[in-house]
Amino acid sequence: MSRPDTSASGEPRVGTNIGRRTLLKAFGATAVAGAAATTLGARPASAETSYDVIVIGAGFAGVTAARELRAAGRRPLILEARNRIGGRTWTTTFAGKQIELGGQWLYPTQVNAQAELTRYGIDLVPGEIAPNQAFYPTPAGQAAFEIGAATTQFNALMSTLFADSRQLFPRPYEPLSARSAVSQADTLSLRTKINSLPITAQDKMWLLSLAASYSGGSSDRGGFTSMAQWWALAGHTPAGWESLTSYRPVGGMVALLTRILLDAQAQLVLNSPVTRIVDSGSSVTVTTTTATYTAPRVVVAVPANVWRTISFSPGLPAAHAAATQAGLGVPNVTKMWLRVSGPSAQALTNGAEGEQISLILPQNQLSNGDILAVGFSENPSLDVTNLSQVQAAAQRVAPGIQVKSVISQPWGRDPYSLGAWGMRGPNQLLQQLPAVQQPSGRLAFATADIASGWNGAFIDGAIESGRTAARQTLATS
Repeated sequence: MSRPDTSASGEPRVGTNIGRRTLLKAFGATAVAGAAATTLGARPASAETSYDVIVIGAGFAGVTAARELRAAGRRPLILEARNRIGGRTWTTTFAGKQIELGGQWLYPTQVNAQAELTRYGIDLVPGEIAPNQAFYPTPAGQAAFEIGAATTQFNALMSTLFADSRQLFPRPYEPLSARSAVSQADTLSLRTKINSLPITAQDKMWLLSLAASYSGGSSDRGGFTSMAQWWALAGHTPAGWESLTSYRPVGGMVALLTRILLDAQAQLVLNSPVTRIVDSGSSVTVTTTTATYTAPRVVVAVPANVWRTISFSPGLPAAHAAATQAGLGVPNVTKMWLRVSGPSAQALTNGAEGEQISLILPQNQLSNGDILAVGFSENPSLDVTNLSQVQAAAQRVAPGIQVKSVISQPWGRDPYSLGAWGMRGPNQLLQQLPAVQQPSGRLAFATADIASGWNGAFIDGAIESGRTAARQTLATS
């Protein structure tokens, strides 16, 4: 079984402004997220430590902010804790195929992401294969269903769950536009809402399976309004919701991220976890594990869960402190890619809440007939490095499936993410927005976790938040 190296060991790599030819050549040769960064020409970290703006984090939010700042004439430095760019996206290869160990899909009507795709001439393509059957939980145990009938039933259940979405989010990019309606719904967890519906026990199991997976293992953790807003953003329809996991960019997420990074013309330092940020009122000092940098302004473009690992002076504003202590990124999530065979290899599989594997979704077919499938686990009891454990867990939810190999990324244990995608819990929408989106002193914050639109689980939200942070930085410069 293979597993990516999640360490950030080694000395920082400091580069001059990134060369387009060098970067594109490296990307074309390797098509992995680290390629764009590892080709930088190294020079001592102490050679230059003062910049117009320091951006902390080389994911989509940070790189977008850096590009917007460069376009306004600012000279950005990007500090990245990992040995690669991408943040919670990670393009790599498995079984000879390009895969995503992090964020994977883009939706054609996500306005921020689509604007970037159009700008750089990158197309979206659908998945290569479709499921040929389905497995869902029932009171009697896991059962097989005809894919068409299961899809029809599940779509009806989702429509029932989010029947009030138009009243809650009439303008879904403005999540507080119907504040009075949202104020009551925001107190509800997904579990509470689902259990209140007049549907069968089996129907509730189907919805709780989805809710628990999105919420990081417990349907009681995820806020009803969080998923209801996503449903609204997808057009309030099952077809729109299904499309959220249907399209990926040609060349992978790294193709789009690399193009944005090229336009940022940023100084990039890898292997540089930030430990302390001090805003003196006239400048900001950023300390990493190996160096110190100063700038008039800073964009903090790391996941909200990671804020609590950085020492801020002055301390974080109340809304930011509450968000990072409670957590926005869902815990315990491990994303897997499984090479599978057998009669259930091409099945859409949803496990019951609490199962070790919550979802298996077929993506590609190899030349020998094996299937590559995406899988998710939110149950810490599963050792994803143990093939026999993964096989047993997969067999429980998809009887007949044979797991040949696995590659995985445990986002909940990644010290530079401390969770996977963001998802607000009960009460967090009204308690945090818009305060958590505001700058503090000379700091602005950028992460999909605090976006107004496609927040948390979507790259569109990271791009939105990066643009917002750049505007805030420029407005106070």
